Amino acid sequence: MHGRLHDKIAIITGAGSGIGEATAKKFAREGAKVVIAEINSESGIKVADEINNNSGKAHFIETDVTSSSSVKSMVEKTVSIFGSIEILINNAGIVVFDDPLTLSDEDWKKCFSVDLNGVWYGCKYTLPYMLDKKKGSIVNIASVHSTQIIPKTFPYPVAKHAVLGLTRALAVDYANKGIKINAISPGYIFTSINEWIFNNKPDPVAAKKEAEMYHPINRLGTSEEIANAALFMSSDECNFMIGANVVIDGGLTLKIHDN
Repeated sequence: MHGRLHDKIAIITGAGSGIGEATAKKFAREGAKVVIAEINSESGIKVADEINNNSGKAHFIETDVTSSSSVKSMVEKTVSIFGSIEILINNAGIVVFDDPLTLSDEDWKKCFSVDLNGVWYGCKYTLPYMLDKKKGSIVNIASVHSTQIIPKTFPYPVAKHAVLGLTRALAVDYANKGIKINAISPGYIFTSINEWIFNNKPDPVAAKKEAEMYHPINRLGTSEEIANAALFMSSDECNFMIGANVVIDGGLTLKIHDN
């Protein structure tokens, strides 16, 4: 029996860890040929090797999503290796939290270069190949910060609000051309990024517990839970979903907190 993504070609940015890694492995198990587009060659190669050693198909391409030319080259290499592109998961991202008036210009640019420009470059260079086939799926990983303003998180929510706007604008323009473009907004997921945030607090254990308590479910999410949604949204089971933002946050955005 074929998997839900049998023989589809999927690019996943930031697939060397966290949500990207979980999504790459999930997609490979469902029959996709996966491109690990990752800036960290060590982690990217490791994930690709793990997939290939478990009867999947994956290829690592070192990619800097802040560079238009790097993303363009990655997409061209993908087509050269696999022949086409059916799925793009724009997952690569960084967290920048600062006070608006002390935030450096460099950190402002870094946040938008990765969290917004990287998403746009992925869309920009994969869309022509999807248009050729009159079929494709793009899922942009946004955040609960794309719809809610959580205090003391500037400028991250500015970039993530823009990702949601980008998703919706492109979704409308390409829906009648066979391409579905949607977003996922995860709550706090226990990834290496959030672990780093907790570890930089005075009391990491208390910081993690506090984050868990923001969620009515009283825990953080897992990367696999986001990967499950990305799988459904990328499959042919989900062709009527256009420009949606699927919030997977353990109920976080149903509560208001001012911490």
